[in-house]
Amino acid sequence: MKPGARQTEHGFHDATADPHQVETWWRQHPGANIGVPTGAPSGMVVVDVDVHGPVDGFHAFSRAHRAGLVDGWQFLVSTPSGGMHACYPATPGEVQRSWQASRAGVDFRGDGGYVVVPPSEVSTGGAAVGYRVRQINTGPSSMLDSDRLRDFLDPRPTPRRSASPDVARQADVTRLAAWVAARGEGERNRGLFWAACRLAENDVPASDALDVLSAAASDAGLGEREITATVRSAYRTAHSRTRDSSTTSEQASSPLATDGWFARDTTGARSPSRARGL
Repeated sequence: MKPGARQTEHGFHDATADPHQVETWWRQHPGANIGVPTGAPSGMVVVDVDVHGPVDGFHAFSRAHRAGLVDGWQFLVSTPSGGMHACYPATPGEVQRSWQASRAGVDFRGDGGYVVVPPSEVSTGGAAVGYRVRQINTGPSSMLDSDRLRDFLDPRPTPRRSASPDVARQADVTRLAAWVAARGEGERNRGLFWAACRLAENDVPASDALDVLSAAASDAGLGEREITATVRSAYRTAHSRTRDSSTTSEQASSPLATDGWFARDTTGARSPSRARGL
């Protein structure tokens, strides 16, 4: 893989352990970087510590370490941005979805995600900077409780209960995610944006929307960065959109208008609400 470019048709979704296929790819792209799917396919999950601008994820990682939440890593990798990948064995038989705790500067790469691994290199400021193994744990490793780590780094309020019809339709988010996953080339990003707007307009917190839609959009072939950027954009759009805009005109441009199952309710007035940004 190369930054911003796919070396195979479906990117990291084409990952394989077939020696013949790997050898063929290396002959075709001898200078390519190496990407490894996280979660069940590789048996590895990763805590990605980011350093960018005012955000330093090492502070949050240190807090989690003191709380006993990130012990038992197998090895650590230094990343070109100055961050770190802490790698753990995946939990057998359990789906561990990828998530982001942006304010803490920590991401989790599990099922549906991937990481770039050594000896891959990227260009930073005109110089090639590589991923390198920082430390190997020679003692016992242990599985990571990724849900508990997320609750520690990014505590989320208990969702409000409401009897209003449009909030009740949140039970249909599984169908919405399935629809996103089925989008084909040329309509994946637009479909994800539309779906994220619907969740925002139904008062689904942005972090929950990313949980629901990231795996589906990844199955459709979108990368993690593109998924996050699209959901953020959708929430910004929904945040600024006035609640008294015409429901009819909105449904006319909706990819799911013929279904009508997730359209906003028109049976009663609602007080304006604002969607929380990512």
